Amino acid sequence: MLNRLLGLFSADLAIDLGTANTLISVPGEGIVLDEPSVVAVGERSQRVLSDGCAVGHLARQMSGRTPDSISVVRPLKDGVITDFQLCEAMLRYFLRKVRRSRFNSRPRVLIAVPGSITPVEKRAVFNSAQRAGAREVLVIPEAKAAAIGLGLPIAEPLASMVVDIGGGTTEVAVLSLGEIVSTCSLRVGGDHMDQAIVDYVRRRYGLRIGLSSAEQLRIQIGGAYPLDEDLVEEVAGVDVASGLPRRHTIASEEIRAALADPLESIIDAIRQTVDGCTPDLAADLVQHGMVLCGGGALVRGLDRFLTERTGIPARIASEPLAAVAQGMVICLEHFDLWRSALESSDDNL
Repeated sequence: MLNRLLGLFSADLAIDLGTANTLISVPGEGIVLDEPSVVAVGERSQRVLSDGCAVGHLARQMSGRTPDSISVVRPLKDGVITDFQLCEAMLRYFLRKVRRSRFNSRPRVLIAVPGSITPVEKRAVFNSAQRAGAREVLVIPEAKAAAIGLGLPIAEPLASMVVDIGGGTTEVAVLSLGEIVSTCSLRVGGDHMDQAIVDYVRRRYGLRIGLSSAEQLRIQIGGAYPLDEDLVEEVAGVDVASGLPRRHTIASEEIRAALADPLESIIDAIRQTVDGCTPDLAADLVQHGMVLCGGGALVRGLDRFLTERTGIPARIASEPLAAVAQGMVICLEHFDLWRSALESSDDNL
């Protein structure tokens, strides 16, 4: 009863708590915050710098350029919380930033979680959000939220397939009649692609580059499928042998070779998910295909690559980065309809 009374005077928030970025959406407004999931802390105090404001964009600007006394940390890895204290501080800052101009009371919060999350990791999500200022915390599988946000006909008796490639995880799921009928959650995503590029450049050219440089290579010239025209990009790093700065030109074909292993893992996850479907649902996929979302879906030619390797038509969502956030907002706007699809911390008591 108390929660219902508080709900009359507070707002609902949807949080896509990603390894790389955090998005917060408000029903009726859409996405109101999109910032990197990073925090800058002092090495000695382990406290967030700038009176708790060195979070998100400000912390991202410091990455790779800080003295030994400052660390830029990601509180999440592979889609789950690894540093509870810093995650709580990050969420508190984001919530304060969103609440400042909208409402004063504690909100009800819906958070998307990967399918591979353990009960202990899920409990960490509940606790961190509650301590950060949430009145009530609910969670939803990322794959289901993405499918809702993409507008797939998941309530109908046919197969809808979504492949959500985030920073730390890849969620593959087939849904029918409103439920997930087969799924595979893989702790491989954009971060692992960037690390694969870092390893390739070091191994091939003896050049040590940062993850941010690898990310730029992936975005600027990376591809999963052979490009019509080979692209090149110059990258700067540290020579492994001499320890001095050096530049080298990298071609798009080399980035494609570097991405081979992470992409192969995604192929295996898709095969495993399809293998868990009935023959009738698998037949639906040949006709209706799969939809790709998440930041990893922006790799050039990924749709053609997956279509060729799996035989299932693949297409990229019109707004791949916002699919999960949009799906959660729909759940909050039609809460009575989607309540059964959400899990509350109270459900396990």
